[in-house]
Parts: sequence; structure tokens; C-alpha cells
Amino acid sequence: MLIIAYPRDPDFLALMPFVKVDPHVVEIDRLLQDRKLILLATNDLALSAPQALYNGRPSTPVVVTMRLAVTRRLKNWSYRTAEQEVNGSVQWRWFCSLDRHPCPDHTTMRDREVLLRPSTLHRLNDRIVRLAQREGVSHGYKLRADGSVIETHIHYPTDSWLLADSVRVIGRTLAAARRLLQPRTPADKRQFRDSHRHAKRLARQIAQRLRGTQGQKSPENKARGLYRRLVKVTQASVAQAWDVVARLQAHATPAALALAETLWHYLPLVCQVIDQTTRRVFQGAAVPASEKIVSLFEPHTAIIQRGKARPHETEFGRKVWYCESDGGIITDYRLLKGNPPEAPQWLPSLKHQRYLFGHPPEIATADRGVYSPENEQAAKELGVRRVVLPQPGAKSRARQRQEAQPWFKAVRRWRAGVEGRISGLRRARGLDRCLNRGESGMERWLGWGVIANNLMVMATALTRPRRSAKRRKA
Repeated sequence: MLIIAYPRDPDFLALMPFVKVDPHVVEIDRLLQDRKLILLATNDLALSAPQALYNGRPSTPVVVTMRLAVTRRLKNWSYRTAEQEVNGSVQWRWFCSLDRHPCPDHTTMRDREVLLRPSTLHRLNDRIVRLAQREGVSHGYKLRADGSVIETHIHYPTDSWLLADSVRVIGRTLAAARRLLQPRTPADKRQFRDSHRHAKRLARQIAQRLRGTQGQKSPENKARGLYRRLVKVTQASVAQAWDVVARLQAHATPAALALAETLWHYLPLVCQVIDQTTRRVFQGAAVPASEKIVSLFEPHTAIIQRGKARPHETEFGRKVWYCESDGGIITDYRLLKGNPPEAPQWLPSLKHQRYLFGHPPEIATADRGVYSPENEQAAKELGVRRVVLPQPGAKSRARQRQEAQPWFKAVRRWRAGVEGRISGLRRARGLDRCLNRGESGMERWLGWGVIANNLMVMATALTRPRRSAKRRKA
């Protein structure tokens, strides 16, 4: 049964006067008491079960679920570490509204956090931005935007290891199907053969053969025979799997259908791996990045090249678009598909800023990748007074005079600060590499990281001595 919060114990901290709670934690606690934030999370958690609102044993409260998620991303803890730290800390027990109640298990933290949809996290962040406006931290007069990349949690993709992963995934699923179907004849047992050790050995031999060939033209020619053997092993595993899928569907038990669904999910991806290996290694064709798969477990991963220096010239993950308002508040974030240009994100960001604050920003800026006459004109039509989008390449004399103006240069210098904000998000909030699984998991990873960072930025601003003195006078 869904419950909103445990009853707070007003004497919990008073019984331990030696414990000093961080002022930032106190301020974040006050901000998270907002009823609209709690209501947004309650709407999602109420859908966790058909009778969640009125039946069943009491669940982990909504407030505890939210605060555990914020705590975990503030400290960049794993679920297990969060359970241990919160369980043994008076400060974090008080902040998470647990007091003397038992701390949820790390699996419960994970399962409850998954119930909050990515779209809900966007609405939670919008509400936090409005709280920042109410508290005077941000007024929405400025907007700066930039892109970044979140890497997925995968090993470096090579064709050989992708084929080995394919055989391993198929093999372990066939092993589970063998235990379920219990074949008796030797011919039937051969249909469930697991060849992952053979494939792993071939992949290791390919890696050893290609060692030291970086920069050479067509280095795969040295291991073409090994590649051919590895592809044959993978194709044999795929053929076995299609036969086993038919037998599992005929068995028609829930366990059998679940295994069949697993194979249905992976087999098209494995076929794509075989196809791209055949085209690249045997036919010598250049496979476009949009047609490549770099992970069986994170198939949404894109190949991204942004002109970075080695060893980051190629990144494997997803592009993210960030918008920051004055006061250091991230007002908008978007997970982009593939490796798209950033220019189309400009106008939606301006409209979202106007929606949140009730007025367009007076100053809006981004880097030269966003420049276009259409983007400049659209911003001016929305009411932006000063639009700073540096033009790449050759410039006319009029454009040179415009970009040489003091206000234009000052706004360009201010825009560079968004790169520092993104660096903080990547280092302190873990937005350099996503440890969640799947595309929705990456959306949640990104959303909670932005929410936790905005709360900490607000708490830092509200606990400054000057601002605290003004609030006491008011």
C-alpha cells in the first residue's frame, strides 16, 4: 500500500546534539518539502500495482524514495553504498525522513527508483526551476546552452568481441532452455551446444594478431582466417537458437516463453553484428555509423565524433543538450538520438525557458555549432534582446563589426561558463558515464543527476552569508 511519508520525529536530532547537519542538507530538505514535487512522484508510484493505493503491505514511502535518489546522486553512491551510508548516518537518516525506521534494501531503492518515469523527472526539474525563481536564485534573464556526451557502460567495441558476446548470450540462453526442455537424445542435446569458450578463444587470438597494427591500412587482413572461423561459430549458434525458439514456443510455459522472448530480442542484433563484420572485414566496405551496433546490451549507443583530441576522438554513448539559466540552474536537458547537429535544439530551448519563467531571456547564447540566420531571427522574434551565436568560417565586414562589439564579447565570455557547469555535472554527479541499463535507464540517470545538481546549486546560493542575512531580515 502506498504511503506518502513516515511521521517525522521532532526529537530525532535533539537526542544526538553532537551531530551537526550540513547547512546545505538542511536547505535541500526544506526545498524537497514542496507539495507539488511530492505529488508528481506520488502519481507514478501509485501506478506500481493495481491496488497500490489501498491494499497490500506498506511500501517504501514516496518521500523516502525521492530523497534516497537525491542522496545517492549528490554523493555519487551505488545502491549498495547508499544503503550502508544512510543506514549508519544520523544526518542522512534525518534527511531521508527515515529517523528510526529501517533503511530500505539496495534492491528496494533500485526498484522504487525505476518506477519514476523519465517524463516525470523532467516535470520534477521544471518544478525545481520554478522554486529557484521563487527563492530568487534564478530570474531567467540569461540562457546559455551547450552539448555533451554520456558514455554507456560498455567495453570498447570491436567486431571480434561483439561476435564473442553474441555467442555468449545465445549460449547461456540455450543452456537455460536445455534445463527446461530436458532433451534426451544426443542429436537433441547437440542443438543446445554452448560455444562461447570457442568464440572467446578466437576473439582473443584476433586481438593478439592485431596488436600493434593501429594506424595501418586494413589491419583485419592479418586475421581474416580467424574472423571467418568466428563468424561461422556465430552463425551456427544463431541457427541453433532459431530451432530452439520454435521448441520453446511449442512448450508454451511462462518460463519457456520468457526464454523465447529473450532470443527474439537478441537474434536480430546478432544478425546485425554478423552483417557489419562481413561487410567491413571480408568486403572491405565502410559501414556508416548509423548502421552499426556497438553493444548487444546497450543497442541505443551511438558512435559520436566531436573533433576531440585523442583518446576521446570517438565516444560511445548519447549526446546530451544542456541549457543553463542565470544562477547556475539547468533549466532544460535532452537526450538526443544518434549524432545529430545541435542547431535544431536552439528554438525549443528558448520556448521552454519562456514557459518556465513567463518571459523570454534577455540574453541567449550558444557556441558556433548552433549558428544560423534562422536561429538568430527566431530568437529575436521570441523577444530575446541580445542573441550571441558566433558565426563559423568567413565573415562579412558587417558581421565582424557586430561580433567585435563589447557586449557581444562579454556574452561570449559568459557562455564559456556552461562548459564548467557541464564538467561539474560529469565529475560530481556522474554524468560522464551512465551505469543504468537501457535507454530509459540513461534518461533516469541524466534526470536525477540534473535534479541533484540543481538542488545543491540552490542550497549553496541560499546559505551564503549575505543571502541568509537578507532572509532573516525579511
